[in-house]
Amino acid sequence: MSTDTKIKMGLQCPMPQLDFEYITLGHGSGGLLTNKLLNSGVFKLFSNPFLDKQHDGAIINTSGELAITTDSFVVSPIFFPGGNIGELSVFGTVNDLAMCGARPKYLTLGFILEEGLTMKEFWDVLVGIKWAAEESGVQIITGDTKVVDKGKGDKVFINTTGVGELLPGASIDQNNIKVGDKIIVSGQVATHGVAIMSVRKGLEFETTIESDTRCLHKMVEGLIEQFGQKVKFLRDPTRGGIGTSLTEMSKSASWGINIHQDNLPTDQQVESACELLGLDPLYVANEGIFLTIVDPDIANEAVNILRQHEYGTHAAIIGEIVEDHPGQAVLFSGIGGKRVINMLIGEQLPRIC
Repeated sequence: MSTDTKIKMGLQCPMPQLDFEYITLGHGSGGLLTNKLLNSGVFKLFSNPFLDKQHDGAIINTSGELAITTDSFVVSPIFFPGGNIGELSVFGTVNDLAMCGARPKYLTLGFILEEGLTMKEFWDVLVGIKWAAEESGVQIITGDTKVVDKGKGDKVFINTTGVGELLPGASIDQNNIKVGDKIIVSGQVATHGVAIMSVRKGLEFETTIESDTRCLHKMVEGLIEQFGQKVKFLRDPTRGGIGTSLTEMSKSASWGINIHQDNLPTDQQVESACELLGLDPLYVANEGIFLTIVDPDIANEAVNILRQHEYGTHAAIIGEIVEDHPGQAVLFSGIGGKRVINMLIGEQLPRIC
């Protein structure tokens, strides 16, 4: 989401007056400069009863089963069309919790800052984190900050841990999958990866494509509340794209996967960009979509529910679980051809998330 849009939403957070313009090694010393960095607005920006204690950790009360995930974000560049590394770190973590069938509740944040990072850049990342956390309904309860020598990082890396409460009725397990189940994708594929490439040095090209970085748990909750255990499996196809995710799902299974290429929702600009760069959209990274495998009896209704959500307007049934070719995912083209979908070999798009 653009900065202007966030301002309209009431998240205009003026940068505080500082007596330093750049991050220095001293800001990671744990001493006076670290104190100035954190108290110059970080604690105030993320203020909540947990973080306000400024302790080494946080004590939380929970009931029922918990889902816990951890992730690291090293995207380059740190600002890209439709978002920045701060928003990505929050949404990426809450989405991993959602794929477990959990409602995200708490986040930890660890920053590794490179000496020379401007405070303006860091502040914009922090504002992005604040907006994404509020959008996702999560609280940032503890964190850490370190600084490395110039040239030893790439402006900022972020590590997160997310904690969520398992939703009643959720049973997300690959062992639940049966022959005949349908595979649904919640939106258009490959958008995030192409948005990142559009501002990469040496790869820049004119496009209006923006990253689809966003939280997915509200859509997932809607499905689980409606259908319970008939929602059998969830996966967010980030690095490696949906091709790698589908292959991982089928690799050691006693069933196979059929995917129908004509059913894959893809933006025309994204398709054109992939063709120009010689990339297969199946293997381009995503951030704002998920795959789900559901009971065939509820597949059409599940798609209709997703399409009622602002982030699910392009949801579609793209394939099914079959007895044939166990352990393999196969793509069928509209002209009758077919090919095995393999895992991505090597790194197609470095530093994408």
